[in-house]
Amino acid sequence: MNPYLRKFMPGENTRMMVIATVIGLLAGGCNIVFRTVVHWVETIFFHGGKELLGVDQGGWNILLLPLIPMSGMVLLIPLSLLFPGEINGYGFTKFLRKVNLEGGYIKARTIVLKIVSTALTIGTGNSAGVEGPIAAIGGAAGSQVGRFFGVSGSRMKVYIAAGAAGGIAGMFNAPIAGVFFASEIVLLGTFAISSFAALVIASALSTVVTRAYYGATPAFPIPHYEMVNPFVEMPLYSLMALIIGLIAVFYIKVFYFIRDKYELLPIHPQLKPITGAFLIGCIAIFYPQIMGDGYNFLETVLNGEGAILLLFALIFLKILATAITLGSGGAGGVFAPALFIGAMIGGCFGHIANLVLPNYTADPGAYATVGIGAFLAASTHAPMTAIFLLFEMTGNYRIIVPIMLTSIIGTMVASKFSKDSIDTVDFSREGIDIHEGREVAIMKSIRVGKAITEDVDFISERANINHLLEIFRMAKDSFYFPVVDDSGRMTGIISLQDVKSILHRAEEERVCYLVGGICSRDVITLTPDDSLYTAMQLFDIKGIEEIPVVEDLENKWVVG
Repeated sequence: MNPYLRKFMPGENTRMMVIATVIGLLAGGCNIVFRTVVHWVETIFFHGGKELLGVDQGGWNILLLPLIPMSGMVLLIPLSLLFPGEINGYGFTKFLRKVNLEGGYIKARTIVLKIVSTALTIGTGNSAGVEGPIAAIGGAAGSQVGRFFGVSGSRMKVYIAAGAAGGIAGMFNAPIAGVFFASEIVLLGTFAISSFAALVIASALSTVVTRAYYGATPAFPIPHYEMVNPFVEMPLYSLMALIIGLIAVFYIKVFYFIRDKYELLPIHPQLKPITGAFLIGCIAIFYPQIMGDGYNFLETVLNGEGAILLLFALIFLKILATAITLGSGGAGGVFAPALFIGAMIGGCFGHIANLVLPNYTADPGAYATVGIGAFLAASTHAPMTAIFLLFEMTGNYRIIVPIMLTSIIGTMVASKFSKDSIDTVDFSREGIDIHEGREVAIMKSIRVGKAITEDVDFISERANINHLLEIFRMAKDSFYFPVVDDSGRMTGIISLQDVKSILHRAEEERVCYLVGGICSRDVITLTPDDSLYTAMQLFDIKGIEEIPVVEDLENKWVVG
């Protein structure tokens, strides 16, 4: 191409901005469709079901309430049979795996499946949130746009994160929070300035689309915040942050404990979500506030209402309900439940603070507001997302100081007792530190057994040097040979280096040396269950080229 004309062609940065624009518009449109479908399901099944069954009339009819969440799980069965592994449970961890470990290809059908499965779960009253799914929906849109424009690798990862940013920004009407959600949680805090620009563009345009449709209103209204006495309230907020950090750890432990128990439950997988929905309905007979995303009651608490004992009970009941819904196989996220739990903790703490120091503390709703962000930060280990989410939703600069303090302290306390956030537990269980980067994470996820050479030449420890030299002569690649005893177990390893010192000796003297007498007995070994990361560390530390792989450390049968 003519160098003069090349100046007028769009550069890489311009191309990225165009792609991010398309992703942002798509994420905003998907957001509108998603919220509309959830609203339809809630109107038809939840409110319509309560009216049909006479639940709102009270009396014995209220015992029929569990049928409503169970109906949603029954309707999930055809989807889970048609698309196994893509419907049930908390799917955001799988999303992070695809983005950070598996090249970033997310199927287009993910958009439809997430919308329908999450709407059926939350719209029928099961306890979960829409924020994780909308991030995956936006990410799927970003992946498809990236494929259309022929991008791959690290750039594809950025476009998926841009779609997730747009999804969160549109859901909360909070573009800055969407950017930090994508950078902190989806990209795990690793991003360049160029990728940051894509996140900003997609987040901003998604917000424009949703504001044009819904207006400039947040997900739920937050009352005006005031601090009465900073010298009294800042220590109180610090104490609340400590409590929030500990409860966040409890939340993570309970969430995965119940999910693990459900995986071991000896019933058909399709029945597990129905049993979970039945339990949710039973709890809701006495505490209906735990159903769905809980935003309606959350608004009540933000206005300073709600009895202390009720708020205290709802902290743990919402933790239990969310763990049951997602652990049993319901579809949804943990973002909204975290906001609900944080508001309950803050509201309960605020009521107590008001009782003890009525003239020096703000309304309980102020503590509930700060609690929302602090618990979100502690459970996801993403303080910046929480800080900007609360700031954008309140539009009040005064809230920045207490939310910064509580978010950071809460996250530090939670990190002290749980290295993993609620999104990264599964990775640690597999021995993967997802924050170390894609290459290291991939090596940790692959077992040595999948990368061994099984065509191995052995040599008996009773063989003499001439036999060994013949094996060396015939060897194609390897110059390290396992030495085995009469039973076939490895007793050492021999290499060309081990025989150099006796090669110059006479033939009659050389044949007197046996392999067992000159081989190395202190052998580094691996098992098939070790990771490639462990193998690479041993290669690096010892400076060797090959390592024998044995069945296990007790029975050293060489397998490759």
